[in-house]
Amino acid sequence: MKLAFAVFAMVALSECLVQIPLEKGKSAREVLEEQGLWEEYRQKYPYNPMAKFDRSFAVGPESMTNDAGLSYYGVISIGTPPQSFKVIFDTGSSNLWVSIYCNSAACNNHAKFDPRRSSTYRQNGGPLSLTYGTGSMTGILGYDTVGGLAVTNQIFGLSQTEAPFMQNMQADGIFGLAYPSLSLSSATPVFDNMMNAGLINQNLFSVYLSSNNQRGSVVTFGGVDTNHYSGSITWIPLSSELYWQITVDSVSGNGQAVACNGGCQAIVDTGTSMIVGPQSDIDNINAWLGASCQNGEYIVNCNNIGQMPDVTFNINGQQFTLPTSAYVYQVQYNNCITGFSATGGNMWILGDVFLRQYYSIYNRGQNMLGLAKAR
Repeated sequence: MKLAFAVFAMVALSECLVQIPLEKGKSAREVLEEQGLWEEYRQKYPYNPMAKFDRSFAVGPESMTNDAGLSYYGVISIGTPPQSFKVIFDTGSSNLWVSIYCNSAACNNHAKFDPRRSSTYRQNGGPLSLTYGTGSMTGILGYDTVGGLAVTNQIFGLSQTEAPFMQNMQADGIFGLAYPSLSLSSATPVFDNMMNAGLINQNLFSVYLSSNNQRGSVVTFGGVDTNHYSGSITWIPLSSELYWQITVDSVSGNGQAVACNGGCQAIVDTGTSMIVGPQSDIDNINAWLGASCQNGEYIVNCNNIGQMPDVTFNINGQQFTLPTSAYVYQVQYNNCITGFSATGGNMWILGDVFLRQYYSIYNRGQNMLGLAKAR
């Protein structure tokens, strides 16, 4: 599959600061809607975002979910000479993996790594298995160079089978950015190897997700890009050093709490497209917004968008407000849905609906999360 932009998409701003541009492509949902297959797909592969985080929802050693709304991809290269892959930069997982000799239908439209073409590849031989709730990815582990980031001898996964739903994803793999304690097979994450080798100025990375433009989104390793936020950065201590997990004080609208009353835990995740929360809280928010639940989605009248209220997440004494334009979007048949999705469990996930509004900084040196108004 031809990549939509150049192989060497990584930009070295200084010796120890690297940026990787992200493309906002079509999501699997958008592609399936165009083909008239979305309803069939969503019935066959139910969306359960908590399978990625809550082991009680998992049916294997590590779970991910079939998130059909993901649309941000960046290009990395692996091997010598470099072979290029579109990956999702995922702060909710820790492993790097791409496809290899994969015969599953899901692999047919994805780039595959060929170890025979790389002079720096070393085989590990260990197995890798990621369970998705509606299928799995299985493969092996190997070592090679991750180009542009100057990471050598990086352990990564090579998928040999992939779940059918992955056929509709644009990404060729996943680039995990959570803590090493989450990593499957005790594989050291790429960012940890960058820190250990002194390849970056600061032990942090930052993410900017554009709201509408196809281009402009970016991941910055080793620092922040002041072009992508305004005002001051709010630093929030992590409540757990496994995911990028923080404490939310409440979720409010018009000055009154509408969810998370008394506080709740939330994972900040670039690998989840929506804002996800406990069933009762999400029901309360959507009822307050005037949304009705249809087949698991919360529908609002598109003509009412201009009159709908802002939703505010109160975190560490600061307010992070989402306007209606951030959390409502139009889908097929001229319907409009909210970006608030319910799941089992008590955890919240602040996904791309939230992160498009706030520039996010992931500080491993001080185990803190930074948020600033995106621009």
